[in-house]
Amino acid sequence: MAAPKVALVTGGAGFIGSHVVDRLIAKGYQVAAVDSLVIGRKENLHPKATLYQADIRSPDLREIFAKVKPSYVFHLAAQASVIRSVKEPGMDTDVNVLGTINLLEQCRAFAIERFIYSSTGGALYGEPERLPCGESHPIRPLSPYGASKYAAEVFVRLYGDLHGLKHTILRYSNVYGPRQDPEGEAGVVAIFTRRLLAREDALIFGDGTQQRDFVYVADVAEANMKALAQKKNDSFNIGTGKGASVNQVAKELVRLTGTKNPPKHAPARKGEVYKIWLDARKAKRGLGWSAKVGLSEGLKRTVDYFRA
Repeated sequence: MAAPKVALVTGGAGFIGSHVVDRLIAKGYQVAAVDSLVIGRKENLHPKATLYQADIRSPDLREIFAKVKPSYVFHLAAQASVIRSVKEPGMDTDVNVLGTINLLEQCRAFAIERFIYSSTGGALYGEPERLPCGESHPIRPLSPYGASKYAAEVFVRLYGDLHGLKHTILRYSNVYGPRQDPEGEAGVVAIFTRRLLAREDALIFGDGTQQRDFVYVADVAEANMKALAQKKNDSFNIGTGKGASVNQVAKELVRLTGTKNPPKHAPARKGEVYKIWLDARKAKRGLGWSAKVGLSEGLKRTVDYFRA
């Protein structure tokens, strides 16, 4: 019997990365997770995965690749806070661009079979000219985060052209679900859920009519699995194709948590898109993927997780 293929997941102890690790292990892969544990947590990681605590910018990455010998690399490690990127654009670029280049260099040196890059759709296109927003929409990010994630995309494609690196780029809408970190600048669903369950005030920045495409984390993990079977280099939006307002999400979370304390409003924040949802029809054609978990069911699962 042939030995199982090895997958390396950066950010593997993080929110989305740990779900990707779970799916890989369920499919029989050996998994190495690279995570700095600045945001990621050991308790998120499947016990069958091997953890290497390292920053993606570190020269230690070469030693890890030499030891692990991965066939596939899933790149999910990132500085993912829009607000922090506005305050610290240099740091954001250092992690998201230079960190990705360091990783791509190891992929080139060790001749991996496929590189699957987790990018952003929600922060990439800017304020949409048309909705839903397709992959051919102009790229006009409103934040350093969106700009750095796109710059990394450019380098992924460059390594494909220069070095024959086979790759798939997945552009996520607003991902939510179990294990999302409710501290700091995490996603609105995790922040609201934690605060509402604790009977604390939840804040909506702006009037709450801003709309997002909320996609459940299990669906995103499945998109990563579908990307393994890709034969050509391509980019895909990963979203539901539908918008939901922050007010709508907050109202549903108030109902699910049983709180009597509805969210309060605060001034809108810079760098955030007002209204966006993604056209994911290309992913259905090219990956055989579409979102399966509806917003109501996904929010219920998320509340159940945080409550437990």
